[in-house]
Formats: sequence, C-alpha cells, structure tokens
Amino acid sequence: MYSAQQSRIESFIWGIADDVLRDVYVRGKYRDVILPMLVLRRFDAVLEKTKDAVLRTHEELRSLGLVDPEQLDFPLREAAGEAFYNTSPFTLQKLSKRTTAQQLRSDFEAYLDGFSPNVKEILDNFEFRNQIPKLTRNDTLGMLINKLLSPEINLSPEPVLDAYGRVRLPGLDNHAMGTIFENLVRRFNEENNEEAGEHWTPRDVVKLMTRLMFLPIAGKIKGGTYLLYDGACGTGGMLTVAEETLRSLAAEHGAKDIVTRLYGQEINSETYAICKADMLLKGDGDAADNIKGGPEWSTLSNDAFPRQQFDFMLANPPYGKSWKADLERLGGKANISDPRFIVTFDGETKPSSLATSSSDGQMMFLANMVSKMKSESPLGSRIAEIHNGSSLFTGDAGSGESDIRRWIVENDWLEAIVALPLNMFYNTGIATYIWVITNRKSEARKGKVQLIDATGWSTPLRKNLGSKNCELSAVDVGRVTQAFMDFAETGQSKIFPNEKFGYWKITVERPLRLRSQFTKARVDALRFVSGEAEARELLYEKFGDDLFTDFAGVVKQVREQLESWAHAAGSDEDGADPDVPVLKEAARKKLLKAQTWERDGQLVKVGAALLDDMGEQVFNDYNEFQRQAGLVMGRLGLKLSPADREVMLRCMSWRDETAKPVILKRYKAGAVARPLYGLYEIEETTLAKPQTLVVEYEPDSELRDTERVPLLEPGGIEAFFQREVLPYVKDAWIKETATKKGYEISFTRHFYKPPVLRSLEEIRADIMALEKETEGLLGNLFEGDSE
Repeated sequence: MYSAQQSRIESFIWGIADDVLRDVYVRGKYRDVILPMLVLRRFDAVLEKTKDAVLRTHEELRSLGLVDPEQLDFPLREAAGEAFYNTSPFTLQKLSKRTTAQQLRSDFEAYLDGFSPNVKEILDNFEFRNQIPKLTRNDTLGMLINKLLSPEINLSPEPVLDAYGRVRLPGLDNHAMGTIFENLVRRFNEENNEEAGEHWTPRDVVKLMTRLMFLPIAGKIKGGTYLLYDGACGTGGMLTVAEETLRSLAAEHGAKDIVTRLYGQEINSETYAICKADMLLKGDGDAADNIKGGPEWSTLSNDAFPRQQFDFMLANPPYGKSWKADLERLGGKANISDPRFIVTFDGETKPSSLATSSSDGQMMFLANMVSKMKSESPLGSRIAEIHNGSSLFTGDAGSGESDIRRWIVENDWLEAIVALPLNMFYNTGIATYIWVITNRKSEARKGKVQLIDATGWSTPLRKNLGSKNCELSAVDVGRVTQAFMDFAETGQSKIFPNEKFGYWKITVERPLRLRSQFTKARVDALRFVSGEAEARELLYEKFGDDLFTDFAGVVKQVREQLESWAHAAGSDEDGADPDVPVLKEAARKKLLKAQTWERDGQLVKVGAALLDDMGEQVFNDYNEFQRQAGLVMGRLGLKLSPADREVMLRCMSWRDETAKPVILKRYKAGAVARPLYGLYEIEETTLAKPQTLVVEYEPDSELRDTERVPLLEPGGIEAFFQREVLPYVKDAWIKETATKKGYEISFTRHFYKPPVLRSLEEIRADIMALEKETEGLLGNLFEGDSE
C-alpha cells in the first residue's frame, strides 16, 4: 500500500527539481541530479546514529596500519550496521551550514570520498561528480541540500518528534524508501519518453511476466532460498516485482521462510547505478553486491555469473541493437567458444554456434538465460523474457536465431509465447511477445507449445505516455493468466506439438547441361581468362604477344601503364576518363605476375591446336567433348594441368537445356543408385564393352533452389519431394549434405482472421445508389449548360 506519507515525500522531491533546477538544467536532465542527491540524503540519514562508531572504528583500524579498502570494508560495515558507511567527518547537516560555495564544494567532495566503495561506485556510474562544478557555479548545491533537509519531510528510518515527544513525522522504512525511489525513477522515465523504453519495462507488463513465471508452480514452492536473475536488469524493476510476486504467492499457499537472492547485470552506467542504489535503499546489501554493471560488464561478452544457475529468470533485452563489439570480444562467429553459446543437437556430433546476426543480439540474452537453468532441483528453472517479432522467425535454417529456437523447442523447454497488445511500451509501438520457458514442464504440457493471442486484451490509457496508449489492467492480466493456466484450445489460445514449428530446408539441384564447340573467337578470348579481362585486353592491344612470350621485356611499360590508369581513375570525377579501367591494388599486382600471362598464353596455344584438329564441331554432350579433347591432346603431346584444361573446355561451352548432363563423378562397381539424392544409373557406351555405371551429375548453380519441408510432413522429405518437385522438374535431386533443420513460429498464420466480405446484394445496392446519385449530378450539369 502506498501511504499518504510516501506520496507526500515523492511530490515534495519532485517539486524540488522544478524549484531548484529549472533554470540550471533542461527538464530531461533533472534526474541526473535529483536521483543521486536523494540516494545521498537517505544514506546520510540512515548512517546518522552510527556515525561516531564508524569514525572511531576507522581511526582504530588505521592506527593498526590497515589502509586497504578490502580490509576495512567488513569491519566498517559492522560498525555502521549497514552494507555501506561514510568515514568522512561530514554530514549533510554540517555541510548545509557552509557559507561559501567553494568551501561547500570542497567539503562536499570530501564527504563523497568518505563513502564505502559500493556507494562510490554508484556515484561514479551516475557520473554525479561531473554535476558538482555546474551546481557550484549556479550556487545550487547548497539549495539542494537544504531542500532535502527540509523539516517538511522525513527521509530517516527514525521518527521526527515534536517538543512534547509525540511523533510528528513517522520514520521511513527501507521498503517505503525503495518504493519512493522506484516511483521517482518511473516518473523521470515517463517524462523522457524517447529514452524510457531502453531501460524501463512498464510495470503492468512486468506483473504479467511474473505471474506467467510463478503461477504454474505456486503451490509447489516450499521454504528455502530462491535465486532470481535478470541479465539486462536496467533499473532493477523486474527483479523487485518478481521478488514481491514470489513472496506473495508463496504466502498465499502457506509457504514460509522464503529467502530470495537477486542477481542482475546491466551495461548502462546510469541505470546500473539506479538499480544498485535501489537495492541499498531497501536495505538489501547482498542484492546490491550481486548487481554487476557498467560499460565493462556486457552480459554477452563478460558474464558476471559464469558458473551460477538460477531458479527464476526474466528480462527485457534490447531489440535490434548491434552486438558486433561483443561478438568480436568472444572471438567472432567462427571462433566463439563461450559454453553458453555452443551446443550439440541430438543426433549430431559437431557442436553448433548459437551466435546470431551481429545486427541484433536479443536472442543471445535468451541463450544466456537458458544456459543458467538448474538441472538438479525439483522445480528446475523458469524464464520469462520479452522479445519483438523478429525472434519468432528471423534467421534461416542453420542460423544462430533458428538454432536457438531449435535448441529450446527440441529440448521441450518452450512452454508458451504470449502476444502482447501493440503500443505497450513508451518508445515503440511494435509487436512484442513474452516467451515462457521451463525445464520442468507439467505432464500435460510435455511435447507441446501454447500460443496465446493477447493483442485484444488491454485497457486504454486516459493519457498517452509516449507511444504507450494502453495498459494491462488487473482484469486483462487475469484473462491472460487464465488462458495460460487453462491450457485449452480457444479463439485466443492454440496448442501445438513441438514439431509443428520445425522444418527441413532441402537444397534442390538440377544437372548442368552444356553444349560445346571450338571457335576462333572463343580461343582468342582465352588470352584474358585470368581476370580483369578489360584491362588485359587493353594491355594486349598495346603490347601484343610479348605479354605471353617475353613479359620480362615489357613489365616496366605495363607497370607504367597501370600507374597511369590509377592516376586517371583517382582524379576528379568530372574529368575522369570513362575508358580507363578502375583496378584494385590486388588486381594490379596480379596483372604484373608473369605466371598469369604465361598460363593464358598456353591456353590459347592448346586451344588453337585443338581447333585445328577438331574443327568447329558442335557437341551436345560435354562428357564426350571432354573425352575427345583429351584424346587429341594426348596424341599431339599437349599438356595442361587438370584445372587449366577444365577452364579451357568450359570457355568453349554454354548452357543448353537440351544438352546431356555433365558427369561430375563416376562410382566404382557395386555403388547403389539413389536418384532422389543425385546418384543415377547410366549406360556407359564409350567403353569397349558397354556397362551400367552409377554417376553423379554436376549441379547447375543457376538452377539451384530450396524447399521447406515441415517436420510433420507425412512420409517425410522423400514423399514431399516426389509430390511437389519431381512432377515439375524430373531431373532434380536432393543435395543430402546441405539439408538443415530450422524452426520458426508464426502467430499470423495461426491467429489471422480474414475480414468478412460483403454479400453481392450489398455491393449491388451500393452501386445502384451511386448510379442514381451520379445521374442526378449529370442532369444538373447539363441543365446548367443549356442556360
């Protein structure tokens, strides 16, 4: 319950911003000052009664020669009775009596230096010290301190008494202080709508997430310690609500002695500072120590809890945000070795990387959480994470995105996905979804996934908050959780077997078919087959056959020519010569290699000899053309490497769908034909004694295609291929080694409702009415003309 006292304090502090900072900061920057100052005032009030004890302990420790902060930390916490302390001689009350701005600044900075390392870390991440010069120049620092010390509010845990010993202002416990702080953070975020969505998930969405996470096992929760984790914790609101929900549901079911431990990681300095401060303000020093953050603590590349497993996990990771820098720190896609992102699927021996496209790392956060699930505890782990629509379908089979979905679904961890209403967040109206994951499904849910369309269950806001124009009321949350717990087929709830979302991506090949013929033009073109044909042709026009027979004699002139072209290509665009080839450095180096010219010259020599011997006969069978050319080369004593020979023959050939397929490989006797997979039986007639061989044809990359075969396809891949492919392309086959398994989830396919079309009678009536109306208008027009 939010008391009148808490509401009054919140309003008072909110008013300080307008009263003191209006002409010093723009409105969007108020929180940079108010939030850290509020934290300081609360800490100052909490430490007031043990201030002398801390100073004495600090002096005693120093007299013993202990100066290491790590050695001092524990005993000073003990002396303060809190998870933080201050060893400076100052308090805010003393600082408020400073008469000059410069003296106040000096003493205030000394006061900040006296705080324990965890508080100094918070202030550093707030970058609060950067504000002090500005506050000093405008003589605002003293005003802020005096406002926060106002007798109108009490931020101390101790009550304020009047002259008669009666309570004038009650003390503020840690929970109440934390609630005030959270509400101020929320109000500042809502004021800054353009930034809110980056680190603030609306509380109504978080409440739904926590209900989905806890309700299925609420009756099974027993006394004990539970670990909660958020890998993109922002200001910590999700962890707070999750903790409250867990305790509430446990109490409803009679569970006692529930202990929670909160863990979080956050890369943004300011939101990390807010989160850690909130934990300390609530008196939870252990939780504050378990929050790791700042720019060096990216969850994806620097896991703060590498060997830790958690009972409950939830997060709202950033959508569409590049994680390229993290990927590089992990070694790049090809060399990633972090065990969180390397898995081996059932039936496979080679590990697979779950690394997604570097342009969007949101699913990597999901993979991170899945890697931290408990495998030994009776309740296992439960996860609720928000994603946008791309996580449902982005990524082809074999991609990191698809493999993350595959890993989760094939392990039977995906319990449900809930589609949220549009415009639920402050800075975006996009479609969002809650993924609910567990490694302890109930018997009824095993092997199944529930999709819930909650897009129509929301309540309009009276006033928009940025893009957010609706919220999930208690009734709306109840409808979603009821559909989830009922686990039944309705208009908004669909249940599917896991395999429904999987498919095989098969590669369909067709044979390369070539016609071949030696001609003078094709043989002449062999001079330039080593690449950069335009440049080679221009050089040949200038230097002739010397390029092939005496390259050493012309290399200097060739180099000068290339430098001339480079200069012309690099000049002003308006004056550049369009006839000058533009060459990269690697291409220029290749043109200066004698071996490339000698090789092309040899190709021309052999090609010309074959042309003279074989003439311009057209071959409809490349295999026979290849055989005949080989015989002639052997007879004439012409030699080329196998690769160069193939280059020459391919330059004499072109695609023709009426030609015979090109044979890539002939198998030894005993090989089994598998025509669906590209192994065909043929009659070999070129041998002295014809025989039946099994051959593999060379695929034509231009005719290559892919098909998706559902995992639930009756008869599997082969039945699909025979029904959907072979009737239309009889020479096609499946490239078995290229087959990949993929997973995607389409809400639109399962929940789309086509609009109801009007009847023909209604359409006809409208047309007739329009015709009558048009006739009257035309009549008036013609009457006007006659006048």
